[in-house]
Amino acid sequence: MSEPDKTSGDTAESTPEPEEFEDSAVEAVDENEVAEGSGEDDADEGPRMRARRERMERRDAQRRAIALEQGRREAKAAAKGTQVDQNKAAGRGKVQGLHTLLLAVLLTLIAVGLGAILYFTPLMSVRQTVVTGTGVVTQEDVLGALNIAKGTRLLQIDTAAAADRVASIRRVASARVQCEYPSTLRVTIVERVPVAAWAGGDGTHLIDRDGVDFANEPPPPGIPVLDVVAPGPQDPTTKAALQVLTSLAPDLARQVAKVAAPSVSSITMTLDDGRTIVWGTTDRTAEKAEKLGALLTQPGRMYDVSSPDLPTVK
Repeated sequence: MSEPDKTSGDTAESTPEPEEFEDSAVEAVDENEVAEGSGEDDADEGPRMRARRERMERRDAQRRAIALEQGRREAKAAAKGTQVDQNKAAGRGKVQGLHTLLLAVLLTLIAVGLGAILYFTPLMSVRQTVVTGTGVVTQEDVLGALNIAKGTRLLQIDTAAAADRVASIRRVASARVQCEYPSTLRVTIVERVPVAAWAGGDGTHLIDRDGVDFANEPPPPGIPVLDVVAPGPQDPTTKAALQVLTSLAPDLARQVAKVAAPSVSSITMTLDDGRTIVWGTTDRTAEKAEKLGALLTQPGRMYDVSSPDLPTVK
């Protein structure tokens, strides 16, 4: 009867530490194989086998519990590490955003400072003014209308307003003002060119191709007299007469002594030698100019191209 006591002693054994699980499991498997080989006929081996099976089941349960606990701890550590990484990434993003903001503020301050320096510094001021395009208009006339003193800061100059002041000179058709850094102001003008003259109560007036009256003085050689009721840039007869005059070939235009337009449909011209040209309306101007060139080679006193399909010479 010594075997039952041994079984009780085996049952009372303390549970081995987790480190011993693998060796114990191997022993249990070997013992099970031996027990199975001996058969179930040996009744004295039954309690011992049950005790060993129970120990193995307890050990398996402990392994599973340890594995679960280890998995839980690893998952917790991983989650904690992820949160730490996210917090670090968020912190780095905030720091980078702060650096970007500080850099933008710094660059803005530098730009404002440079702008203020350039705006107020005498280094970027007018030291010379260059005027180009003058002919009849004098440089003194241009500088007087410009009205910008030396020493004026270039960045403080309204170039558009300055150009308008220069263009207010009667003989100036257009003007352009440019700042050339660091210290030059350039003014470029285009003068009006007379194409006709008309006689007024205060003397002879010169007008350009747009009908603008820009001077009161005798006309230069080769400038015809304009004979209309109310000469001016908005007058229809003035615009019609000038359209015809400027459509002529230069050598023929120089022969015109007078262009008359009592109406927009009855334009005539008188040449230096007294011959008369009946033009009619401004329609088909190019055809009329071409026909007139051929007609003037024929003798006569009146050349009618009002109907370019049937030009006549009288």
